[in-house]
Amino acid sequence: MTTTWTATRVLRDGNARLYLTGVVISGFGTSALWLASGVWVKDLTGSDGLAALCMLAMWAPTLAGPLLGTLADRFRRRTLLIAVSLLMAVLLLTLCSVDSPRGLWLLYAVLFVYGASGVVHDAAESALIATVVDRSLLGDFNGLRMTANEGMKLLAPLAGAGLYAGYGGAGVAVLDAGTFLLATVVYACLRVREDRPPAPPDRVRGRTAEGVSYLWGHPALRPLVLAGGATMLCAGLSGALVHAVVDALGHSPAYAGVLYAVQGAGSVIVGLLSGAALRQLGERRFAAYGIAVLAVGVALRAVPDDPLAWVCCLAIGAGLPAVLIVALTAVQRETPGPLLGRVTATANTLVYTPNVVGLAAGAALVELFDHRLLLAVLGLALAATATTLLRHPAGDGRAVPPAPPGDGPA
Repeated sequence: MTTTWTATRVLRDGNARLYLTGVVISGFGTSALWLASGVWVKDLTGSDGLAALCMLAMWAPTLAGPLLGTLADRFRRRTLLIAVSLLMAVLLLTLCSVDSPRGLWLLYAVLFVYGASGVVHDAAESALIATVVDRSLLGDFNGLRMTANEGMKLLAPLAGAGLYAGYGGAGVAVLDAGTFLLATVVYACLRVREDRPPAPPDRVRGRTAEGVSYLWGHPALRPLVLAGGATMLCAGLSGALVHAVVDALGHSPAYAGVLYAVQGAGSVIVGLLSGAALRQLGERRFAAYGIAVLAVGVALRAVPDDPLAWVCCLAIGAGLPAVLIVALTAVQRETPGPLLGRVTATANTLVYTPNVVGLAAGAALVELFDHRLLLAVLGLALAATATTLLRHPAGDGRAVPPAPPGDGPA
């Protein structure tokens, strides 16, 4: 009842509804392009390595998150979201000219800008959300945001694959450009009062360092972000072992899609429950319990049993988002508005970059070691991460502090 009530409160807020609409629209286009770009390159070149570079091009800009996040504190955030969306809509349309391996440079360049704009977009969006959504509902909103994202990951790849089969990569690019244009309309409808940020007195390097220093020096944020990074590293390593798990179950590689769908369902469920869980358990305990559930799910995947594999995937999908929701919500609550873009981008870099490292490392380790041993080790590492969070619960802050003047909904 409490979960339903708080979710309803979030959806009654006009700005929150618009934001979630934008998340659904942009998430659909991004997930469709994520699948189609690799298939597109594979069809043009026949190379698995060149196809994998698509994902690298989209992820590489996250390494510059602290620097790119300065843009979210330098300009009005709604204006920045609109500008970024319009830029990507135009750039994606240029991909209609890619019809041979000679045009791949353009595809990689657009994907790289896509990744960079995503860093700026996430930082600006998170900062703006913190000022227009009631602070007591931030956990609920971020949970619903997670649910919307995961829901799109279940639906969009299928739609993208169908569109690619019928119209090629250009058709998917046009679809994604259309979602950016629709997102622009959504952002333009937001009722937000933003003052123009004052001109910064120092250089870009100083502004970037200011965000990093604030995050690293904050006693509540640092352990949550580090736990998120450690969890995503283990999740990346575990994700790289999925095909070995499928082989042990005796299924074809396509069965991995079934396991991912079950995992996505778990994430959808926990997203709906996260706000109430945060209020009931507090930030550290909610994150730690989620990581513990993830640890059990990862370790038990070593057992080759189909029903157990489904339960493990559901546990992984439910456990992984907890620390991500907690870290984002804590950053939004604990960071002053003028710093929020930089701190958010820095936190995202520290949390999500290890996932890419884990995927790469896992792809190498699965060739050297038995996947069952690797899964057991990952389960222990995740359990240790959860224990570390539970060991120092001070400052968990179950109650939400009142919003200072001017920080409430516009």
